Amino acid sequence: MREPSDSGPPAQPRLLDRVRHAIRARHYSLRTEEAYIGWIKRYIFFHDKRHPAEMGETEINAFVTHLAVQGPVSASTQTQALSALLFLYRHVLRKELPDIHTVIRAKTPGRLPTVLTRAEVRSVIGKMYGTPRLVATLLYGTGMRLLEALRLRVKDVEFGNNRILVRDTKGKRDRVVPFPAVVRAALPNWLSRVRRIHTDDLAEGFGAVFLPDAIARKYPGAERDWGWQFVFPAEHMSTDPRTQLVRRHHLHETAVQRALHAAVVELGISRRVSCHTFRHSFATHLLEEGYDIRTIQELLGHQDVKTTMIYTHVLNRGGRGVRSPADLLWTKSGIAAPPSLIRLSSQPKLQSPILPPERQLMPAQEDGDDWIDTDVEELESVDRDEPENT
Repeated sequence: MREPSDSGPPAQPRLLDRVRHAIRARHYSLRTEEAYIGWIKRYIFFHDKRHPAEMGETEINAFVTHLAVQGPVSASTQTQALSALLFLYRHVLRKELPDIHTVIRAKTPGRLPTVLTRAEVRSVIGKMYGTPRLVATLLYGTGMRLLEALRLRVKDVEFGNNRILVRDTKGKRDRVVPFPAVVRAALPNWLSRVRRIHTDDLAEGFGAVFLPDAIARKYPGAERDWGWQFVFPAEHMSTDPRTQLVRRHHLHETAVQRALHAAVVELGISRRVSCHTFRHSFATHLLEEGYDIRTIQELLGHQDVKTTMIYTHVLNRGGRGVRSPADLLWTKSGIAAPPSLIRLSSQPKLQSPILPPERQLMPAQEDGDDWIDTDVEELESVDRDEPENT
């Protein structure tokens, strides 16, 4: 007869494992999981490996202040760190923070997005080649985010309906975007290449892709179906960090980002251009063509129209909506002359002859105190033809 075990109750999972379970139970993305785990680790090590259950608002403030002062980090990064710590206390430790209002919260600056002109978009995409060029064209033509484009499945590209379904979105809300004609023409040849890759993977015993939620359990074998394959597959196989299965994932975002950066550098564009700039340019150019703000909101997938309103500010700022008063300085009858017709004599490089020689300073020479008491009208009375002897 087996003797009763003397082992006690099962050990409680480690803190970081509990954090992972809480994140996955809420279907947060892998990137969010990695970011939250990283900030919680830094928080623990900052306080000499004290357990977070023993700490509270004071320690959170000390850590957030350290990030802002000693980091230094941006306001959005500071907010992300604070969100990770609040998630830890609310959903993992189940600890109330009564003085949560005392926690320092960074104010995110309101910045206008970078927008390229149509000519600049054409030039940038023209300097890109291969897969990055096709992805960049899709980003500008649909307004998708970079990861939304890279996570596209074959079944979501509808040639018959002339539309693309965006499913794996940032806010987990599906939406429909237009199917650009230039992409529609190039995509069949591209998908035939992808299908050959998938056929070769199946012959080697692979061919499975990651499926969201519980689709793989509901529909056995769906991970090998052609419709679930990524439109932009990676060149090599990779190991899934959660399941440890070797599969072909989608193309890594750095491949497109590096190609875009090289194109921008080659063209000599001084502004900071990223893949998200295509999304900003898409929305701004639609506004210029007269589309209403609600339509653009649906195409971008914004939950609040206030987020979309930023593009109206881009259109109304600067010289686009206001005429600079500097244009009236060298004009005739209020009509500004082209810059090439402005006389150089209107912008003298030398000091005005109204100053007598004794008042003209040499480089790095400072004014004397007596200059303060001199009236300008006295200078005008000086005879320019007979300068004083020195």
